[in-house]
This record gives sequence, C-alpha cells and structure tokens, in this order.
Amino acid sequence: MNYGYIRVSTDKQTTQNQRFEIQQYCAARNLPVTGWIQETISGTRAYDKRALGRLLRKVKAGDLIICTELSRLGRNLFMIMEILNHCMGKGCRVVTIKEGYHLGENIEAKVLAFAFGISAEIERQLISQRTTEALRRKKAEGVRLGRPQGSAPAVKKLQMEADTIHQLITAGIPKAEIARRYHVARKTLYNWLKEGEIV
Repeated sequence: MNYGYIRVSTDKQTTQNQRFEIQQYCAARNLPVTGWIQETISGTRAYDKRALGRLLRKVKAGDLIICTELSRLGRNLFMIMEILNHCMGKGCRVVTIKEGYHLGENIEAKVLAFAFGISAEIERQLISQRTTEALRRKKAEGVRLGRPQGSAPAVKKLQMEADTIHQLITAGIPKAEIARRYHVARKTLYNWLKEGEIV
C-alpha cells in the first residue's frame, strides 16, 4: 500500500499544494496512491493522538508513506526520529519529497536506527543521573524521602514509565495530557517531575 500523508496546522492553510506534490511525485514513478491521510492539527501534538498514529498502527512491511517534507510528520527532531524508528521496526518505507529522504533498507536507515538507539540510551542515563543526584541532595538536606500512602501507586506508575514520560515531554507533549494518559492527578505529575528534577 502507498499512502499519501498530508498535514496542515490550521484550517486557514490549504492541503492542495501538498496533495499536488505527492500526486506529481507518484505519477513520475508510476506509483499509485492507494490511500490518503489528511488532517488539520498541530505537528506538536503527539503523533499517536493524530490520524498519523492510526496509520502507523496499521502499516505493514513493504508499505510506503509519502509526504512533502519531514516537518509534516512532526515539529521536533525527537518526535520525527521516533516516528521513523517505528516505521523501520515495521518494515514500512517513508519518502519525503522536498528533502529527497528515503527510509528503507539502506545505509540511511541503519544510521538513523543507530542514532535513535544512542540518543534513547543517553536520555535514560541522564534521567537516572538527575534523579540520583536530586535524591542524594534531598537526603543531605534532611528531607524525608517517600510519598504519602495515598499517592504511592500513582508515583510508582510514573517511576515505571519515567523514560517514556521524559520522551513525551521532550517531544513537546503538554504535562496535562501526560497526566491524563497515565491516569494520575496533574499535581502528582508536577510534584514528581519537580522532585526528580526531570524537567
């Protein structure tokens, strides 16, 4: 399946130019567009909350996603890398017309996979280091560590998902949305982030 993906941020923008570019690209290569995904939503919104997320869940190995440029997928590098990494894991190819980017079984894909793995590992190490340093400082200041019994399950849930939560924050996902996603109170999330000095 060949999917054309089109995204604009506001309803004041037009999708016609993007559709035309994709059609021209496919016509020149005899590629039929078997499905169109079009949405009006900010690129800072989590991709799994967009029509793009539904597309990524259903693509299969050998499928192709065509968009006019990388910024249509997301508005920051980390989110784009995460999307491309997801596609690589499913064997789905991605083409961006303006940059001439091709994600598939090539050296670019291998380099991207390596870069994504390294960046994710660095993020995990930094989170762990910041958390350890913050706890050590608080202990030295005589602060009693731990949580009231009532909030312990929520805090445990956040700690178990610490890496993913930091990635979401880095990707620009609002903290209120993260709190809803993990079914915890916003105040609980804010306090946990502040005490761990994660953000």
